[in-house]
Amino acid sequence: MRFSTIPGLEETKQKLVNSVKNNHLAHALLFHGPEGSATLPMALGLASYMYCENPEEFDSCGTCASCQRMAKLILPDLNFAFPQITRTKEELKDDKIDDLAGWRKFATLHPYGNIHDYIVHNSMQKKQLNISKDAARQIIQTLSLKSFEGGFKTMMIWGVEYMNAAAANALLKIIEEPPEKTLFLLITSDPEKLLTTILSRTQKVFVRGFTDQEISKHMQQTFQMDPEKANELAVLSDGSMREAYKLRDEVEDKQVLTIRDWFRKCATRDLKGVFDLVNDLSKSDIETQKSLLLTGMFVLREILLKNLSLESLLRTQDEERDFIDKISGAVLSEEDVSVIYEKFNEAYYHLERNINAKMVFTVLLMDILKLIWRKRNG
Repeated sequence: MRFSTIPGLEETKQKLVNSVKNNHLAHALLFHGPEGSATLPMALGLASYMYCENPEEFDSCGTCASCQRMAKLILPDLNFAFPQITRTKEELKDDKIDDLAGWRKFATLHPYGNIHDYIVHNSMQKKQLNISKDAARQIIQTLSLKSFEGGFKTMMIWGVEYMNAAAANALLKIIEEPPEKTLFLLITSDPEKLLTTILSRTQKVFVRGFTDQEISKHMQQTFQMDPEKANELAVLSDGSMREAYKLRDEVEDKQVLTIRDWFRKCATRDLKGVFDLVNDLSKSDIETQKSLLLTGMFVLREILLKNLSLESLLRTQDEERDFIDKISGAVLSEEDVSVIYEKFNEAYYHLERNINAKMVFTVLLMDILKLIWRKRNG
């Protein structure tokens, strides 16, 4: 991926290129930004520029042998680490399972995707991912070998927030004192989850969300989208290129509809329906569960905006908007939304700490049910 394929963000691109030209590039960079930002594309753009045989003033050439290999993410001195599921001994012996090939395909097709997209893309539902201590040992072993082509050896770690404590501690020394001509490119949308010892050993590269103009222009140029529709899509995307692609493909947000069902079953006191929902949710993978809670918080934000008569800021449409219109005001007041929002936050906190999912969702849904019925009965 070249810098020119990333819409806008010229200030970040120029800063990275100047660091390379002036030999001021730190040995460990942490690319961080909101979900849907260009953290991964920006790191790949930097790698392309560094390995390019005929670099232009502010970008890789895109035509040399290195650039052609970078386009397929198969450059010998560019190594990748990413969250993986724990494989059984039998699975490890299976030559058909190629996690690296799966990640390369995902990164190529969905460069603005998140961990949930990665799980769905590789059919890893019901599995929990992490970057383990064994993975850290593999990183150290890989970087101890000589460069294939005599230049930099680069280790790109995507989803570094999924590195467990043992793995992070194992990598501290090599990140602080790497072998000569070694570069770490760490990528995350949640830097607060990283150990402070890792954070302190990296130079931060903040990749902001896209502006409405950058998203609109990209949609018009890439997909020949009507300017008016592109502008509308850009506003709804709220700086996230992931959301922009999702809206363009008109993918139904089933999670918003699931949240709608939660509130409907709670409002009608359908206890069987509530417990059926809990059972279904407890069978899904933890990332899907967490993503659903984040969607719930998004829905509550929409309800609050509707209650405050700020319809111009609403992002939901069609069936989802109809749900927001019906539940706001008459069913949930601003105070109710605040209380339920905290309940969603608590549930998310407990899931992250591996509390039983069935218990977490049972408590959450019963809290919603009790609040709605308490309000109805005065």
